[in-house]
Amino acid sequence: MRGLSRASLAEVEERFNAVAGSADLGALSDELFAVADLLDREHGLRRALSDPARAAEQKARVVHNLLDGKVGAAALATTEAAVSAKWSRAGDLADVLERLGVVAAAAEAEGQGRLDEVEDELFRFGRIVAGNPGLRRALADAAAPEEGKRELLRGLLEGKVAQSSLRLIAQLVVHPRGRSLETGLEEVGQLVAQQRQRLVAVVRSAVELSEAQKTRLVTWLSTSYGRDVHLNVEVDKRVLGGFSVRIGDEIIDTTIVGRIEEVRRRLAG
Repeated sequence: MRGLSRASLAEVEERFNAVAGSADLGALSDELFAVADLLDREHGLRRALSDPARAAEQKARVVHNLLDGKVGAAALATTEAAVSAKWSRAGDLADVLERLGVVAAAAEAEGQGRLDEVEDELFRFGRIVAGNPGLRRALADAAAPEEGKRELLRGLLEGKVAQSSLRLIAQLVVHPRGRSLETGLEEVGQLVAQQRQRLVAVVRSAVELSEAQKTRLVTWLSTSYGRDVHLNVEVDKRVLGGFSVRIGDEIIDTTIVGRIEEVRRRLAG
């Protein structure tokens, strides 16, 4: 987000934090997702509610009349705060509400002691989809009915993953908002990790790492970056040997393939 929207995000997050503590976090997440989806569908409403020329009180009143009795008090207060703020572009309004829906789901998982599970389940589901083109096509089919996709996900995941994981995955599948499923899962995974102010390190290795190796790697990365690090390990036979670690835009590559590519670049230079 640009500067104006970043400042507004901080204001809306402050209001969200003030009202979320007494709310049913799962319901709050669903309601914020629903409002974001409404704004994505109703372009005229989104433009009106994000118009900086309109008085904040007027926009908050529109939201109150539209949503009162249809969502809980916390979702209503958060949405009123969001439409009262100023945004660099109209789409940022829906983006912020979806973001806070993710935060609510992550907070729900943290309260249940399942935040680590949710991080792992989002990553593993992304790997499952990447390895199953038929499933990926079914979930990405824009012509498929929403309820059909939800039913497919329930059949695949219900009772096997945390409810927060199912909630987040369903939002990404049913309302991709212009993102690929893989991109959406990565973005949401980063937001979930931020619930504990942790970095996410994606490790690619030719073989599964032992628990001792994972522990040593986490210790080294946490010491190097000065923050807690969560590992997502992806076994990739193309690596040949060694491993690579991606944290954000930074890559640490010790693989044989990486070394070969480095030699090639040097020779080409």
